[in-house]
Amino acid sequence: MRAAFFDRAGNLLPRTLVKIERKLKATAAGGSEIDAIAAFRQVVAAIDESLSKAPEGRITHVASCTFWHSLMGIDAAGKPTTPVYGWADNQSRDHVAILRKKLDERETHDRTGARFHSSFWPAKLLWIRDAGPFTQTAHWISIGDYISLKLSGEIATSVSITSGTGIFNLRENTWDDRLLRFLKIKRSQLPTIAPDSHTFRLSTKFAKRWPRLADAKWFLPVADGAANNIGSGCVTSDTAALMVGTSGAMRVVLDTPPKTIPDGLWCYRVDHKSAILGGALSDGGGLLDWLRANLNLPKSADNIIPKRLPASSPVTVEPYFAGERSTDYDENARGAILNLTMASDALDIYQAAMEAIAIRFAEILRQIESVTTIDHIVASGGAINNSPVFTRMIAETLGRKLEISKTLEASMRGAVLLAVQQLAQ
Repeated sequence: MRAAFFDRAGNLLPRTLVKIERKLKATAAGGSEIDAIAAFRQVVAAIDESLSKAPEGRITHVASCTFWHSLMGIDAAGKPTTPVYGWADNQSRDHVAILRKKLDERETHDRTGARFHSSFWPAKLLWIRDAGPFTQTAHWISIGDYISLKLSGEIATSVSITSGTGIFNLRENTWDDRLLRFLKIKRSQLPTIAPDSHTFRLSTKFAKRWPRLADAKWFLPVADGAANNIGSGCVTSDTAALMVGTSGAMRVVLDTPPKTIPDGLWCYRVDHKSAILGGALSDGGGLLDWLRANLNLPKSADNIIPKRLPASSPVTVEPYFAGERSTDYDENARGAILNLTMASDALDIYQAAMEAIAIRFAEILRQIESVTTIDHIVASGGAINNSPVFTRMIAETLGRKLEISKTLEASMRGAVLLAVQQLAQ
């Protein structure tokens, strides 16, 4: 959870950044969730702290972004009926087969931009209908929608957030009627998809709590991945953003969705006018962190690897320890370490994992380039910043030079720039 102040040029104002740690809880059943009420309290705490650091001057607008694909239910009074399920929650994995049996996945993918997978709403909603409090739920929303509701009393969402649900018609910029009928969900149970220019004002309760924000106009949250492209300057069809944090992604902004979306990729919306095409890896820097911890690797591991001969070990890694999204969307994919011999060591495994992640990015790039030629790749994320050898390995595997992003808090900056763009129209 982060908060900061920016000027209208998208510059982060010094000494205003606030960070509050927030992690989704993993469960043995495959859950990845957070408590909505606790998450909202963190938002309030971040705003409290950021206002204590606020520079002088009038605060005119508030922009925000949040993670894609979250799902939660609320009752008629706005109280949560479920936890917030994140993209990595795969408790609905067995319901993906139902979708593939009863619906045309290829046609649905081209219409919605999303494959059938547990990271999206259709499988989750089928699972909740069988296993959760479906009938007590009045509305299905994202965590960003819940935060907006708590602050304003309004149930509305941005096209950016909606496009990552898997029940959004990418061509018509609206909820997908065919999937709604199949899932037996009414439009009245979903938030209104607002225009990009839509803003709200704080409720009386929070206007009293934050007087400096009482007159500010708040834009609805946008998706962090889309905002990251905008904030890092990757806004044209020849420039891709490559991000490696806990997970990983490669994305490119397009004027319109491609007529046919490559099988291994997704396509969502930045706003009502532009689309974003790409692929996401469940295993990125998180897998490398896991290996460092569980293999008891030396702190100098990243410095040792460049001194080793390339392909000096037969060890290979299947990088699906957190499951698989792009490019095969296999719910049953699992991580594996293969071809171990008595001569293998922990560094062989670590190096093989780096190589495996890089190869997955190369396949995403290959599919993106079936749609648009990529001339520039801008890389960012903790795994990029913390490991020059990993960054070099990715560049060599892609056969491209990577430009390392110098932008601080690119996703927040992107949300600000999208808001500024609306103010200029």
